[in-house]
Amino acid sequence: MHHLLSILILGIVEGVTEFLPVSSTGHLILATALLGFDAEQWKVFNIVIQFGAILAIVVLYWRTFTAVLSGLLRGDPTSIRFVVNILVAFLPAAVIGLALHKKIEALLGRPDVVAVALILGGIAILLIERAAKRTDIHGVAEIPLPRALGIGIVQCLAMIPGVSRSGATIMGALLLGVERRTAAEFSFFLAIPTMMGATGLELFKNRHDIGANGIGISAILLGSLIAFLVALVVVRAFVALISRHGFAPFAWYRIAAGIAALLWLLA
Repeated sequence: MHHLLSILILGIVEGVTEFLPVSSTGHLILATALLGFDAEQWKVFNIVIQFGAILAIVVLYWRTFTAVLSGLLRGDPTSIRFVVNILVAFLPAAVIGLALHKKIEALLGRPDVVAVALILGGIAILLIERAAKRTDIHGVAEIPLPRALGIGIVQCLAMIPGVSRSGATIMGALLLGVERRTAAEFSFFLAIPTMMGATGLELFKNRHDIGANGIGISAILLGSLIAFLVALVVVRAFVALISRHGFAPFAWYRIAAGIAALLWLLA
C-alpha cells in the first residue's frame, strides 16, 4: 500500500508540473526528499514517467500533429518549417545533455539546488514578463530559425534541477519575441523529442537494474498513466490561464515554494 501511494503521489506531481514553468524534476526531487523516499531508488521512475505527460500533449494536439504530417507528405513549406524549428531547438539539449550527463545526474539528489533555482527562476519570470515586447509571431512555423535555435540554447538551463524546462523555453521564447500562447505551445512540442530522448537514455542505461530496486516496469507504467491523465487536465487549464493572466502567478508560486523548501532544509 505504501508503494502504491508513492507511485500515486509522484505520478500526480509529474502530471501537474511537467508543462508548468515550475520544474517537474525539481518538484519530484523535493517530493522524494520530503516524503523520505530513497532518491536513488526512485531516480529512474521519476525520469521515465515523464513519457506519460508527453503522451498527453500528443493526444491534446493530435489535430496539429496530423496536419503537420499531412503537410510534410505534400511538401507544404509551413509544415516543414514547423518540424525544422522543433528539431533545431532540440539539438542544443541533445548535444549538451550527452556531454554533461554525469554532472547533471549528480545534481538530481540536491534539493538545496532545487530550492535556490525555484526562487531565482521565479524572479527571472517576473523580470522577463515586464521586459517582453509585443510581437506578431503567432505560430510555431513563423518563428525564425535563429530564434528557434536561441530557444533551444536557453532550454539547456533546465539541466539544472529546479530551473524548469518549460519555464526556460517559454521565457526564452518571450525574450526572443514570441507571443505567450505560441511560446507555451512551442515548449509543449519541444518537450516531445527532448523528454523522449532523456527517457530513452535512462531506460537504456538502467535496463538491467529495473525491478532490482523494487521499482519495476508495472510501477513505471502506472506512474506514467497517472501523469498522463493529470497532464491532460492541467495543460488545458494552463493555456487558458496564461492567456488571461500571464506567467506571474507561477513566478510567485516558485518564489514561495523555494523559500518554504529552503526553510525546511535548514530546519
